[in-house]
Amino acid sequence: QVELVESGGGLVQPGGSLRLSCVVSGRISSISVMGWYRKNPGKQRTLVAEITTDERVKYAPSVAGRFTISRDNTNNTVSLQMNSLLPEDTAVYYCHVVMLDRYWGQGTQVTVSS
Repeated sequence: QVELVESGGGLVQPGGSLRLSCVVSGRISSISVMGWYRKNPGKQRTLVAEITTDERVKYAPSVAGRFTISRDNTNNTVSLQMNSLLPEDTAVYYCHVVMLDRYWGQGTQVTVSS
């Protein structure tokens, strides 16, 4: 069993910041990729950011320069620092890791609204 537990979502005003965190526990083998996806109702889940074991990062163009992903391999955590948030960043954010299989968190709501 592998469990991903996200935290840090919530309501924030446009221009504000939030930090999402995800802790991976259970039967953990080597985690190659850790990342964050997001989804809105009626739309597909899309990549926000991901980071490899050797810390190569990839960002969606819409968040590049505003979001920063980081990982702590000792504690099996991945974080997403989100700055200059926009209303279009509103979504459910999902933690994602790749080991021998792919695993997802349960999702955390981020709402950007005044």
